[in-house]
Amino acid sequence: MRVFGRAGLALCLSGAALLGGALFAPMAQAATPDQSIAKGKNWIVEPVAGGYQVTLRLAAPAPLRDALPLIAVNGVPVGVAKQSADQRSVSLVSPDPSLLKAKDVQLVWSGDLGRNNGKKSKSLAGGVTTDKDWLKAPLGPSLAVDPGATGKYAVETAEYNLGDQAVFLPGLGQKSEVVGKVYSPKGAVGARPLVVFLHGRHSVCYGNATEEPTNPWPCAKGEKPIPSYRGYDGAAKALASNGYQVVSISANAINAYDGGVYDAGAQARAELVLDHLALWKKWSTVGGGPFGKKFVGKVDLNNVGLMGHSRGGEGVARAAVLNADRGGQYGIRAVLPLAPTDFARATVPGVAMSVILPYCDGDVSDLQGQKFYDDTRYSVTGDAAARSTVTVMGANHNFFNTEWTPGQSVAPSNDDWYSDNDKAAPCGAKYAGRLSAKEQQAVGTAYVAGFFRLQLGHETKLLPLLDGSNAHPASAGRAVVRVVSQAPGATRRDVNKLDQALPKGAVTGSAKASVCAGVDEASKRAAAATCLKTDNSSDSPHWVTSYLAAQTPTTAVTKLTWTGKNGVVRFNLSAYQRDVRRYSALTFRATPDPSGAPKTDLTVRVVDGRGRKALVPVSAVSDALLRMPGAHDSGLPKNLLRTVRIPTSSLKGIDLRDVRAIELATDKVATGSVFVSDLAFSTPGLGLSAPSRLPQVSASSVGKVQEGNSGTKNVDFWVTLSRPSIRPISVYAESNGDLGASVGPVAKYLVFKPGQTKQKVTVPVTGNTRDSYDTIFSLVLSVPHDALLGQSFGNAEVIDDDPTPTLTIGSPTAAEKAGKLKFPLKLSAPSDKFVFVGGELKDGTAVIRKDYTTVEDDGTQNPPDRNLYGQIDPGQTTGEMEVKLVDDKVKEPTETFSVNLTTAEGVDYKVPATIKATITDND
Repeated sequence: MRVFGRAGLALCLSGAALLGGALFAPMAQAATPDQSIAKGKNWIVEPVAGGYQVTLRLAAPAPLRDALPLIAVNGVPVGVAKQSADQRSVSLVSPDPSLLKAKDVQLVWSGDLGRNNGKKSKSLAGGVTTDKDWLKAPLGPSLAVDPGATGKYAVETAEYNLGDQAVFLPGLGQKSEVVGKVYSPKGAVGARPLVVFLHGRHSVCYGNATEEPTNPWPCAKGEKPIPSYRGYDGAAKALASNGYQVVSISANAINAYDGGVYDAGAQARAELVLDHLALWKKWSTVGGGPFGKKFVGKVDLNNVGLMGHSRGGEGVARAAVLNADRGGQYGIRAVLPLAPTDFARATVPGVAMSVILPYCDGDVSDLQGQKFYDDTRYSVTGDAAARSTVTVMGANHNFFNTEWTPGQSVAPSNDDWYSDNDKAAPCGAKYAGRLSAKEQQAVGTAYVAGFFRLQLGHETKLLPLLDGSNAHPASAGRAVVRVVSQAPGATRRDVNKLDQALPKGAVTGSAKASVCAGVDEASKRAAAATCLKTDNSSDSPHWVTSYLAAQTPTTAVTKLTWTGKNGVVRFNLSAYQRDVRRYSALTFRATPDPSGAPKTDLTVRVVDGRGRKALVPVSAVSDALLRMPGAHDSGLPKNLLRTVRIPTSSLKGIDLRDVRAIELATDKVATGSVFVSDLAFSTPGLGLSAPSRLPQVSASSVGKVQEGNSGTKNVDFWVTLSRPSIRPISVYAESNGDLGASVGPVAKYLVFKPGQTKQKVTVPVTGNTRDSYDTIFSLVLSVPHDALLGQSFGNAEVIDDDPTPTLTIGSPTAAEKAGKLKFPLKLSAPSDKFVFVGGELKDGTAVIRKDYTTVEDDGTQNPPDRNLYGQIDPGQTTGEMEVKLVDDKVKEPTETFSVNLTTAEGVDYKVPATIKATITDND
């Protein structure tokens, strides 16, 4: 993982699911720096009203990345950090008592958890990598139309800027800029499809501020906004030159403030997109604004596409659903998340979707956006939209945007993939398989433009670009790209999703098959049947947990293992499934088990009613069973399911009108293990894409709840549907946040019967008589089936109603030969809070360093440090403040000194207060 806050980079391994919805805690007023309870060279832990605040000072400004910034204490992430306006420090507030024992504090990133930054952790099974195989991997057949090529229209550009704080975003609680760059086809007649681009999370301002920033946005005097919205010229101009209206919008205000919102800014980004569409509705109908009548009649808001990069990807996915929730006021028909985050496991049903995944993503390096495809593909019965994933080998996260690319950007930028060795395979900057910035941008242009021309323009010649056949556009050059595709429901016949146990007798010979989901990490043992063991879940995009929906099950697949060449898995087709002449291909997804050999193989056998078989080795049509490149480090190699696609025209010698079974035979390799999913016959198609009219499922908010002194009370959230459904509807619900000692964890799978519109989810709150912090938590809804997510976060706050214990501090007496003197601290009752008192030593007849001094004093600091602290740990009732006594061997009278207390946290104690201490002589 990428680690900041000390010289160089360091390794920090941890489970990725320990963080939750209370990640973005508001900052509290900390004690003064000399009242810390733990500190290091560049970090400090201080008592505050909400627990403990840890602050890490950085040698250089930290980037605003799309992954979540985490603070790790002693190697374990404890929460999501809030970045300062100048990006030179990060802080968080937490009641976690591990902060009391901090020895090491670092900044790490959620997408990097488990990345070893080029240092191998253990050998790959099979002993070798497949790096050389991927350097010579086939590109695929040539695509007849190059979507990256310039079209027949000249392109006009313009910009609009309605101000840095032009619109209030409820999901952010702040005002945002309304800024965009417009790309128009010059001379095009009639209303044109509209494509909106939304960039991701990046630094907001650059330059030298002439005054201290008071807020993260707008930029301070002397600074300029980073124009991230100008970074997609290639794709925008390719589309505009082919007749599309394109608008790329700025989201710097969201980037500046999204560290403080419950969903990392997804709702705010969706609101911003819809706010821009509302402007374009006005400008294209009655005119006005900066363009007058220029665009009246020129924009088709019934044919809209959205592209979002990184957190912008999650934003446009949410925008499509939010638009549907609001009645489908805009015709959003296509969504392209580019290297996206997916923190909350949302689905995007009803609209065409393609997710681009850069293999060398150094920011969102767990490729969590894969779950948009996985979670949506069966989320709606009879979904008529097409969807795909596009894995681009050798591409990183940033270089799709020229304003995030060194040598092209106006502000400082960087290669997000970090490696000590630039020539290291497969992602080092100078490795043969790594794409240059311009090569990567050309690939991005081809696939972004191609997707929207296919789905909004219905250019069917572009179907092979995204149907899983890996047809290669000329402008993509040498880039190796692998596409997984799910055809629309109307042109697809699912044989077996492979997410449920197979019927008895389906597996014979030396083969075994079982259903699995998730990974078993060294730091976090899973209770369910997991697919593989790893010390780094970022190598498994299908199975890595999501931060805001950590308990929601990940993608279930079938794990097929065999110990001989006579193993067979047979899928029998029912009578209505047997005529497959209308379908152009038999497809499924597959990837090798990383614990097995780097290359393996199966034979696909298609059997007709007369027992005749067409045999196709997987290796003859796909490299899905070739391990992906990389050694066991930096989250590589990825375990990604890829397409096995067998054209039905190649199935010679059998009757396609009467296909009785499909078999996977283990006759190629004596032993092996693979994962398989989604067996289907299909024909590529555009499908039908439009805002969904499904019911919306929402969680209520509860507000404030008193904790109580004993027993358990129920906090009831209501999960509701916007209207009854004739089909069952399901959704996952879980409590999320820093639940503390009083709130019980809850994870439910809710099923609404036809006609049912309301269900209760009860979260237990256990009362006690100990003083505690108030607890803010959420009920999070995720992965709905046959419904849209409406209000997917319900919020609650448990108010601690116990009296704060009182503190008594004794006036101690000790002989100087004792070597130390302790001020006793005693609470009237145990507390769940950390109790801290601090002040300054004051001489009386006893003089500091002559008669007494602080425990930490080594005699080198002048004047001596007079700060004195004491603490009582949570659950305890006693503590102490300690000073050292100087045994001077000189006969002298009894002497006194005192401590003037100025700080008391977590306790009822009136300050300032003075406590006297007495030293008796023993000479």
